[in-house]
Amino acid sequence: MQKNKINPFQFLVLVIFFTIGTSILALPSALAIKSAQDAWIAAIIGAIVGVLVIWFFTFIGLWFPELTYIQLNEKILGKWLGKIVSLIFVLMCLLYVATLLVHSGSFLKTQMLPNTPMVVLNSLEAFILTMAVRLGLPTFARTAEILIFVFFFLFIVLVGFILPQIEIVNLEPIFQSSGKSLIQSSLQVVVITSVNAIVLLMIFPAFITQVKKAKKYFFIGNIIGGIIIIIITMLCVFVLGSNVTARQFYPSYALAKVINVGNFVNRIEGFMAALWIMSLYFKIVLYFFASVLGLAQILNLKDYRPLTYPLGIIVLALSVITFPNIIYLENFDTTTSLSLSIVVGLFFPLLLVIIYAFRKKQLKKNTSSSQVSSAEKPD
Repeated sequence: MQKNKINPFQFLVLVIFFTIGTSILALPSALAIKSAQDAWIAAIIGAIVGVLVIWFFTFIGLWFPELTYIQLNEKILGKWLGKIVSLIFVLMCLLYVATLLVHSGSFLKTQMLPNTPMVVLNSLEAFILTMAVRLGLPTFARTAEILIFVFFFLFIVLVGFILPQIEIVNLEPIFQSSGKSLIQSSLQVVVITSVNAIVLLMIFPAFITQVKKAKKYFFIGNIIGGIIIIIITMLCVFVLGSNVTARQFYPSYALAKVINVGNFVNRIEGFMAALWIMSLYFKIVLYFFASVLGLAQILNLKDYRPLTYPLGIIVLALSVITFPNIIYLENFDTTTSLSLSIVVGLFFPLLLVIIYAFRKKQLKKNTSSSQVSSAEKPD
């Protein structure tokens, strides 16, 4: 696996897609429910705080650049506690793969393919992401590297066509939401875009060629993704209004439907669907890659690929059984998911920092000793 490295730009693209993920389609509605016309302010606050979270992750990841997050847990927390924490991390990733499969299937069924059973849509998505992970990190990273240009072209086209529909009055009155509402809304942004990015520590810095450059790109990718979410949220409020945005489950898709340039350019909401499907797909792949590789490292397997099909079947079953409809999924996203992400993405890393502070000298000494031993071994 150590030979299957990607370059910093490919990592940047993966960070952008992961940060955007489901947010580009569904997050404006969640923000408008709590913060109304101040939803865009909550998005800005969340994006700023998210950069601090990314700094925290890079700080942890660079302690031992050759190790993934799973290996880091075992090195610092010890064999058994490290495996327990790592197993919880892997289970979270698998659960989030299942939820994102439901997001994808629900959108396609309700908006595009109403006569197609959900299990068929989820199965196709599960098969595609399983094949992507089996082909390896460099393969799906190169795919993302190509599609990012398509993504930004479609995004610029959509924003350009939506701008004439803006009504400034929809933004008024500003700062009417309570501080509590803004904090709750911005917390959603932080968790979805940045706290869950702990998954990327399975790639950064162990599988990247230029670590210093990749660290900078980690920040840049998160900032770019945050800016896109802010722009989409502002456009939803500007054009649809906060009330309509809050009532729509996919407000940015509804936003694309209002595009009408000279009664000639209209009904191009498929562009928005394409943006969402691209970003969602790579987010699912990254979660699945982290879970498969993580489980392989917990079990001390040399190759993670034998686990792809069994785990693919498990997440497919979870997506069909655990979330029978969109109401269950929405309730999970706003309650259990937030708590689970905070525990795994913030509490566990903080535990790492505390224990590392006490064991730092011992760990560095052991690392130096092992490096010396390796150097002394005959070829």
